[in-house]
Amino acid sequence: MAEDLSKRPIVIKRIKKVAGGHHGGAWKIAYADFVTAMMAFFLLMWLLGSTAKGDLQGISEYFKTPLKVALAGGSGSGDSSSILKGGGQDLTRSTGQVKRGELPPEKRLINMKAAEQEFRRVEIEKLKELKAAIEKSVDNNSKLQQFKNQILLDITSEGLRIQIVDEKNRPMFQSGRAQLEPYTREILHAIGQTLNDVPNKISISGHTDAALYSGGDRGYSNWELSADRANASRRELIAGGMDETKIVRVVGLSSAVLFNKDDPLSPVNRRISLIVMNKKAEEAASHDGGLVGVDAESDDQSVKDSIQQGVEAMPTSASAH
Repeated sequence: MAEDLSKRPIVIKRIKKVAGGHHGGAWKIAYADFVTAMMAFFLLMWLLGSTAKGDLQGISEYFKTPLKVALAGGSGSGDSSSILKGGGQDLTRSTGQVKRGELPPEKRLINMKAAEQEFRRVEIEKLKELKAAIEKSVDNNSKLQQFKNQILLDITSEGLRIQIVDEKNRPMFQSGRAQLEPYTREILHAIGQTLNDVPNKISISGHTDAALYSGGDRGYSNWELSADRANASRRELIAGGMDETKIVRVVGLSSAVLFNKDDPLSPVNRRISLIVMNKKAEEAASHDGGLVGVDAESDDQSVKDSIQQGVEAMPTSASAH
C-alpha cells in the first residue's frame, strides 16, 4: 500500500493572478473618496448658509488670530450669541437653521421733535400750494376776477384762512338776511371744488359788523344772523360739489372778532371765513374739550368725591328753555 502511494505523481497547482483592468475594484476606492469629499463640501456650504452673520465674523476672527482668541477669549471666539466674552454657547438659543423672520428687528431711534417739525413744514408747504391753486382758479375765472379784492387768503396758526368780505357797494348777503347774492354763490362753488383736492377738514365762521338790530340782543340779533350766514355758506359749498364730510365746525361769531377794529361798522367786518385746518387744529375741533389731570383711573379720592357729589346734586329731569 505504501509503495502505491510513493508511485503516484505529485501534482502542484499554481494560481496565476491576472489584473482585472476596469473590472477590478481600485476605481471604487477613488469614487468613494470623491463622494466623501463632495459630501463634506456640501455640508460646509449648508453650514455657511445656516450660520448667523455674527457667528461667521467670529469664525473669521478666530482663524485670523487663533492663538490670541484661544488665550484671551472675546467676541471673536466664534459665537456672537454668547453671554460670556470668553466663548461658550448661550443655552437660551435654539439650535438649527434660523429663518429671516426670526431675526430680531433692528432698533431705530426716532427724533420725535425733528419729525414733528418736518411734518409741520410739509403741511405748510401743502397749504401754500392750495393757496396758489385758489388764486389761480380765481384768476382763470372771468366772472370771479372782478371780485378778487373781496377774497382774502392767508396762513394762520390753524391753517389756510379764506375770507370773503363785503364791499361798500357789493355785499355778499342781502341786508339783514342770510340770503346769498348770486356772485357769492359762484365764489363758494369755485372754492368748494378746489378744497376737494386736499384731505384737510374745513371750519366755517360767520361774522357781522357791530350794527345792532332794532330789537336788541333779546330778539333776532347778530349772533343768529352770523350763524345763519355761516350755515347758508356751508349749504352752498356742498351744492357746488364739496364733500360735506370735510366740514367739522360751523359757528356764528357776530361782531366778536372784527376784521377792522378801528371801524366796527366797516363793511369788511361782514364776512365769511373758511379755514382749511391743519392737523393740530383739526384734532382740537374734533374733540369736545377734555379732562385735564383727571381721568377714570385717578387716585385722587377727593376729586372723585367732588365729581360724585356734583352728579348726585343734578336734577333727575331737565326743564325746557
